[in-house]
Amino acid sequence: MQNMIKSSMWIFPAALLLLSLYHGLMLSADHGLEHFGFYSLLPAMITLLICFTTKNVILALFAGVVSGGLVSADYNILNAYLFPAIGSEKFAKILLVYLWALGSLIGIWNKNGGALYFANRVGEKLVHNRRTAKLFAWIMGVVFHQGGTISTVLTGTTVKPITDRERVSHEELSYIIDSTASPIATLIPFNAWPAYIGGLVAIPALTRYIPDEATGISYFLKAIPFNFYAMFAILFTLLLALDKMPWMGRKMRDAINRVQAAGPLDRPDAKPMISREIETTNVPDYYRPAMIDFLVPIGTLVGVAMIPWLLTGQLLIFEAFGLAVLAGVVSSRLRGMKLDDIFDGLINGIKGVTIGAIVLALAVTLGYVSGKLGTSQFIIEVSKDAIAVAPYILPPSLLFICMFIAFSIGSSWGTYAVVYPIALPLAFAISTDPLYITLNFAAIMGGAVFGDQCSPISDTTILSAMVSGADLMDHVNTQLPLALLAAGISFVLYLLIAFITFTV
Repeated sequence: MQNMIKSSMWIFPAALLLLSLYHGLMLSADHGLEHFGFYSLLPAMITLLICFTTKNVILALFAGVVSGGLVSADYNILNAYLFPAIGSEKFAKILLVYLWALGSLIGIWNKNGGALYFANRVGEKLVHNRRTAKLFAWIMGVVFHQGGTISTVLTGTTVKPITDRERVSHEELSYIIDSTASPIATLIPFNAWPAYIGGLVAIPALTRYIPDEATGISYFLKAIPFNFYAMFAILFTLLLALDKMPWMGRKMRDAINRVQAAGPLDRPDAKPMISREIETTNVPDYYRPAMIDFLVPIGTLVGVAMIPWLLTGQLLIFEAFGLAVLAGVVSSRLRGMKLDDIFDGLINGIKGVTIGAIVLALAVTLGYVSGKLGTSQFIIEVSKDAIAVAPYILPPSLLFICMFIAFSIGSSWGTYAVVYPIALPLAFAISTDPLYITLNFAAIMGGAVFGDQCSPISDTTILSAMVSGADLMDHVNTQLPLALLAAGISFVLYLLIAFITFTV
């Protein structure tokens, strides 16, 4: 019976692939279409369906890319999608940061024992049990509030040795890391997010209301108190850290029960995004770890990334990672580590995150596919007519639409780029009431963050699993119920406030 169930799981993805092929065969030569209608959704649907039914992320992503080629009749997916996406500047940065720099940084700490030494010292003073270890992880997530890459990596690499020692499951850790990345970046505005969104909304269609980027940034700031999804995401991670979350879903509860019963930090048949070899230190017998082995690289990373941003507004993420690795190498060499051992650590670190880099490459490619097929444009087009019927449903509807788009394409910033220029003119056309506009602005912010945080094809989701050593789909499946609860509460609040605004 189990075999029959497993076999039947492939019927729907196979049917969608055949539907993609049928559309490709029927497609006219006109590739200038803004979108491909319902077929624009097929790559994302196939990817997500295979992800959740098989937990084979690489297969799911590849199938999504193939279906994109079938939908668009670009059957040579290498030339149409893989080469343009993987040969892009975006993937070059991914290769540089996520594979070489991140892998090297983890590898050097594996070899010099710096991260574990820091963890032990901090543990002596601040961390005494599972609860305080999780609270420390939450605090670090809030401190490193830049969102996306930098906060995910900084938090994960800093706290993982501590949480592993105190037996915090990797599902719990990856949830805390992910939920204090992008959500906190939309609540604490000392990062690149306000400027990015402020620039998106300063468009000709809104010149009367938002004449310049500075005004757009002021709308971002006004929306912070109404960014309910981000608030509840941060609150729920705090409650989980304090063991006060009353409901968290069965799978997260199972993970907690497993480690409390002295079980492994991962599910027994999990496939972590980082190799087991670099999860434990491999310090040479002659070398004595010290606090400097951790503080020099992490200090370089934070300093190079943050100081120029504070002074000039420029965020040097890639330079920061590269110099952090160099600082770790130089520091270890000056303290007596042999060059052979240093480079052994670097190479092992890079090898240890190779699977994550492959997943990220395919995720970038699928995002490129979604852009070419007009996935976001189709979702907006089919939704806007229904929204105009009852004005008070616009904020909760935008929350849901952004959740769906970002979950499908794996990008919050990509969702913002599509939705803000379309949705805000619609909101102003319905009403210029400041509270109504602020509700819509905030709903877009929170909905896109939900999708970015929860989608298995999002780079921050993948990175959160990678730096915590978790299975990607275990991370997604344990995080999703809590995120959906936060989104559900937010939906109700937006609906109530908007309804009162129009009826009172």
